[in-house]
Amino acid sequence: MTATPSVKDAIVQVAGNFAGQFLAPSDAAYDEARKVHNGLIDKSPALIAQCRGVADVVDAVALAKTLAMEVAVRGGGHNVAGRATVDGGLMIDLTHMKGIHVDPIARVARVQGGVTWAELNRETQLHGLAVTGGVVSSTGIAGLTLGGGLGWLMGKYGLALDNLRSVELVTAAGKVLRASTNEEPDLFWAVRGGGGNFGVVTALEFDLHSVGPVVTGGLVAHPFDHARDVLKFLS
Repeated sequence: MTATPSVKDAIVQVAGNFAGQFLAPSDAAYDEARKVHNGLIDKSPALIAQCRGVADVVDAVALAKTLAMEVAVRGGGHNVAGRATVDGGLMIDLTHMKGIHVDPIARVARVQGGVTWAELNRETQLHGLAVTGGVVSSTGIAGLTLGGGLGWLMGKYGLALDNLRSVELVTAAGKVLRASTNEEPDLFWAVRGGGGNFGVVTALEFDLHSVGPVVTGGLVAHPFDHARDVLKFLS
């Protein structure tokens, strides 16, 4: 029976090519990196792999397999249940993967998995474009979209996943795939709300819509005793 190598030895094997960094509990930046949005979640990964690109994610997945570690993937870290982190396992941290490319002619955005909605909106609004995103701007685009994607624009443009053209993901076997309605269609169907174990999504491609840059919005509230009149008006 082959013994599982130590964490240190396994890291040494991939560190030479790894563009990001590995954080262990003894590192100064570890405690900040392991935090997620829900302050009630207090988990301690054995190792955090802060990835800078897709090749880093492939190496991190291979490392987790070598060390027989459970994996959690952190994009924005907003999942209330704390699924972006794990006790004693490997956190694959995408928060440094911030690439955004907007094609204003085709009205398409290609976005890496560590981007937040505030960051995406800032780039798309340069062209008066947007897509359905989260109601909290610091939410990550990946987790919200793959879980459905409720947002302010959904009444007109549908959920975030309704506007998803394709995803790039790294499978458990370390393969990099593109999934869309034409490529790996079953996988594309599955990642859009089917659960979290199909791979690590490293990039997402969205359809964009003409929105803004000036938007009028906000909460409209009516007294309860006017409910009948309001419903008549809306119907």
